[in-house]
Amino acid sequence: MVPRSPAPLYISGVSFHWSPTRMDQLERAAREGKRVALMRRGTEYVVIARRLEIGARGDRLIGFLTMSGQEMAFELDQVESFEVVS
Repeated sequence: MVPRSPAPLYISGVSFHWSPTRMDQLERAAREGKRVALMRRGTEYVVIARRLEIGARGDRLIGFLTMSGQEMAFELDQVESFEVVS
């Protein structure tokens, strides 16, 4: 029997630094309910920023997906890029 290799993992080649200015932009977007475009594991998401949470696993953004009507959590250390859209 041939051993199976694990599923490939996406590893970002881009290091994203959460500077105080970028965190302020994200916090303001959550306070004002603005749309945020972010990239995580090679997939772009456009969500309405709801809130930032601090947990044992680190900071995360909670965003509302208008297409599905669900909230999603994005660990900030997995976010490759972000932009406040509106």
